[in-house]
Amino acid sequence: MKRKEVNSSRMPVYRDAGFELYNADLTTSAFKKESEHHREPDNYIYSRYRNPTVVSAEEEIMKLEGCDWALLTQSGMSAIDTALSIFQKGKETKPWLFFTEIYGGTISYIESVLKTRRGIDIRYFTPDDGKYNLKEFEKVISALKPELVYIESISNPMLIVADVTEIARISKKHRSKVILDNTFATPWLFKPLEKGVDIVIHSATKYFSGHGNLTAGVICGNDKKLMHSAIEYRKFVGHMLSPDDAYRLQTQILSFELRFSRQCENAAKLAEYLSNVSLISRVWFPGLKNHSTHETAKHLFAGKGYGAMITFDFDGKDKTEKKSRRDNFIQLVSEKIKLIPTLGDPHTILMPVEAVWGVKYPEPGMIRLSVGFEAYDELYGTISKALALI
Repeated sequence: MKRKEVNSSRMPVYRDAGFELYNADLTTSAFKKESEHHREPDNYIYSRYRNPTVVSAEEEIMKLEGCDWALLTQSGMSAIDTALSIFQKGKETKPWLFFTEIYGGTISYIESVLKTRRGIDIRYFTPDDGKYNLKEFEKVISALKPELVYIESISNPMLIVADVTEIARISKKHRSKVILDNTFATPWLFKPLEKGVDIVIHSATKYFSGHGNLTAGVICGNDKKLMHSAIEYRKFVGHMLSPDDAYRLQTQILSFELRFSRQCENAAKLAEYLSNVSLISRVWFPGLKNHSTHETAKHLFAGKGYGAMITFDFDGKDKTEKKSRRDNFIQLVSEKIKLIPTLGDPHTILMPVEAVWGVKYPEPGMIRLSVGFEAYDELYGTISKALALI
C-alpha cells in the first residue's frame, strides 16, 4: 500500500533502525555507495551509518557555520573523539600539540585515552600571563612539527581568547592541521573555518540546543577527505546522535541566534557591574578592557560580543573567608541561579571552579557563571541582593 504524503513543513523523526531496500540490486548498490561515505546517501541503510532526521539537523548547523559538512554525535566528547581519532595513524602518528587552557574533560580524555591507552605523543603549550605568546608558539611548532594543533576559541574557565587567525597561519606554515573547539564563541561570534581552521567542534549540548535537555556534539569542516574519515569512524564506533535528539536539536537551533545574542548582552552588562563590586577581587570576561586577551577578542569577534561566560573571584583576607563568601553567595542565589555543572542553559547557572578543577584552579572563591537569556533586571536583582547580604 502506497503511503500518503503528509503536508508537514518539518522533517519527521525517523526511528528506523534499518531502512527498506526492496531488492538485491538496490542492496548491492546501496552498500557499494556506502563505502564512499557521502554526507547524505541516496539510500539509507542503517541508522548507525546515517539517519535522515540527523542529516536534516546537520544541514541546519551547516547554515550557521557556513561549512560544507557537519556530522552530529551523541555528545561533545564523542565529537572530540571523532575529530581527533581520524588523524591517528598507528605508529606513524606524529606528536599532537594541545593548548593547556581547554575543557577539563578534554584534558582527562587526553591523559586517559590518547596517552595511556593509545600511546600518542602528546605535548602541551601553556599561556604566559593570561595569553598565548605566539612567538614562543612558533618556536615550539617549528621544532616539534606536530600532526595537529588543538585549541579553544575561548578557554574554559579562564576565558582566554586565542588569536585563531594567527595560530592557524603559523600551524599551516609548518603543515599542522588545526582543530578548534568553538563551543564558547559559537559561529554567531565568528566562523573559524574562514580563518584557516581545518575542523571545528561544538558541544551542541550548550548553545545550539540551549535548553539543557539533550546532549549532542558536532564536527564541522570543508575538507571532503576529512569528512569521509569522520563518517567512517563515527559509523564504526557508534558515535551517532539519536533521531529523537536530532529532531529536538533542529527545532532549538532555529532560536539559537536570538538566544545567544541576548546572553552575550546580559553577560557584558553583568561583567561590568561585577568588576565594580568591592567584594569581588577579579572578574574574567573578554569584553572588559583589563582582560588579558580583550584586544584579541575585539578583533576576532568584530564587536559582535564576547560570549556569555563570566568567571569571578571573591576577595577575602584568607582562603577560609573567600570560601565562606563563595558558599554564602551560592546559597543566597540558589532559588534563581542553580549550581549545575554545564553551561548554555536558558537561565543563568553557576559552578564553583575549585570544586570541579581542584589543583589546576585552587582558589576557593572562584565561580564560573553561564549567563542566561532571562531579563537582565531579574538577573541583576538576584545577584546584587545576594552580594549586599554577604
